[in-house]
Amino acid sequence: MNKTKQTFVFGFALFAGFFGAGNLILPPLLGFNSGPDWWIVALGFMISATVIPLLALFGHAKLQGTMLEFGNKVSPLFSLIFCFCIYSLIIALPCPRTAAVTHEMSIAPFFDTSPLLTSIIYFSLAFLFVMNRNNALEILGKYLTPMIVLILVVIIIIGIFSPSAPMNASSFESPLVSGLLEGYQTYDAIAAMVMGGIIIVSIDNVNATMSFKDKKIIIAKSGLIAMMGLFIIYAGLIALGAFYNSEFLSTISRTELLSGLAAKTLGNLGSAGLSVLVGLACFTTAVGIIMSTADFFKALFKKSQKAYVITAVICCVTGILVGQFEVSYIITIALPSLMLIYPLCIVLILLNAIPEKYASKLTFRWVVLVTFIFSIPDFLGFILPPETIEPVIKNVPFAKQNLGWVLPALIVFILVNLFEKVKEKNICY
Repeated sequence: MNKTKQTFVFGFALFAGFFGAGNLILPPLLGFNSGPDWWIVALGFMISATVIPLLALFGHAKLQGTMLEFGNKVSPLFSLIFCFCIYSLIIALPCPRTAAVTHEMSIAPFFDTSPLLTSIIYFSLAFLFVMNRNNALEILGKYLTPMIVLILVVIIIIGIFSPSAPMNASSFESPLVSGLLEGYQTYDAIAAMVMGGIIIVSIDNVNATMSFKDKKIIIAKSGLIAMMGLFIIYAGLIALGAFYNSEFLSTISRTELLSGLAAKTLGNLGSAGLSVLVGLACFTTAVGIIMSTADFFKALFKKSQKAYVITAVICCVTGILVGQFEVSYIITIALPSLMLIYPLCIVLILLNAIPEKYASKLTFRWVVLVTFIFSIPDFLGFILPPETIEPVIKNVPFAKQNLGWVLPALIVFILVNLFEKVKEKNICY
């Protein structure tokens, strides 16, 4: 296989991996609430949902290791704890969310059954697939993703070029920030940190003798292909939600809006077809999350199969317990943890993507520490009464927008680099 073909193969594989069906429900409602400001919201959403993940893949191209490599410059212990937190987060929230989306889009419209029953059956089947590790899901995913993409592209094209009623005004005070923070809920930055390592292993399996430089080029280019695909889908769905925001009730849910947009553009049959495909895609995503998490802990405990099984059981039980709730509820309870963990992901990605001369161990440690400290108020803001952290919000720039960590992290980054340059000059003299 030549390098160009490899690049496109891995690019499409990355796109399929990122293309979680749960993410499809986020952009339409974002556009729906933004109205004429949809393009500003889309810009913010793209920063956290495509640009940052792309930089994570660039970081993987440079590191060519696993997710553990991203935090090793802080310390191996920190990196291990960070990875443990990431895997705990994805099995507690986005993985169960796939079951909730499946129930709301693929089960509830056709059957009057409880979400708990859906969740039990869903994760029981997921456990069987994780234990057997056959190729059924790979084959399913190979055909599912192109079919969903085709339907979505048709929905977007028909919706954008069809006449629609005038748009309602935006409900966002800061559209750019609202889009940026909503992008956290895609978990794409986290997915990029996890999946980059998988792509490296895949490249090695195809061509073990490939040079470091060639691998770097293929990872970077394939990442660009994947993110361009996501950019088109995300932007189209945000625009579509905005163009039709006067044709649905303001209280409409994310899953209802996606189904409603499909019905308006493709009719009820098209909407039903999309619902079934989204349910299947959700299932492949859930199995992939459980499998990768179980693999991580299996490797951590010296390739123990017992660790693999126990992890899979914990993932599925957690999925059943959380997956029975509504999608909107799962998204809401995710906010505090995302406010704490996502800034750390962003700074680790950025520090690993920039040239090494600007990202020493000292820089890593101080920037990560300051980011963590100034993310705590954003975390507490979702679990404590507003007046508790009012002094912080008043005195820290951008804290009101849940971005209080940005300026302190940037200042510390600059100061540490200046300190190291001065220190280096003094040593030379």
